Amino acid sequence: MATDTELFKQARDAASVAYVPYSHFPVGAALVAKNGLVFQGCNIENASFGLTNCAERTAIFKAVSSGVRDFERIGIYGETDTPISPCGACRQVLSEFCSAEMPVYLFSKSGDVKVTTVGELLPYQFKDLS
Repeated sequence: MATDTELFKQARDAASVAYVPYSHFPVGAALVAKNGLVFQGCNIENASFGLTNCAERTAIFKAVSSGVRDFERIGIYGETDTPISPCGACRQVLSEFCSAEMPVYLFSKSGDVKVTTVGELLPYQFKDLS
């Protein structure tokens, strides 16, 4: 299991390969599966901005496409002075694949951290009730 320091480093390392020619705002995520595997993701921009993908969703989609769907925690890193928070789309995707109680570590570039949960980030989550 990755420590908080390792989670920070893995999320920061993921940000280092972000494709951000338009915003110049790299973000990285490190998603820890219950089996111990870590899936890194970065934001990937597109000239058609709606086709851009965030770091959090990249990490989740990598894990799910590898057959992993049980997660322990996620760290999200931004080149920001205060801890960064996921966008609404990422919050919804997190709620689809992660428990409401799963810890979410939000990191700034200096290593400041805010710990929250998926449920705190997205109260009254939309869930398929069929």
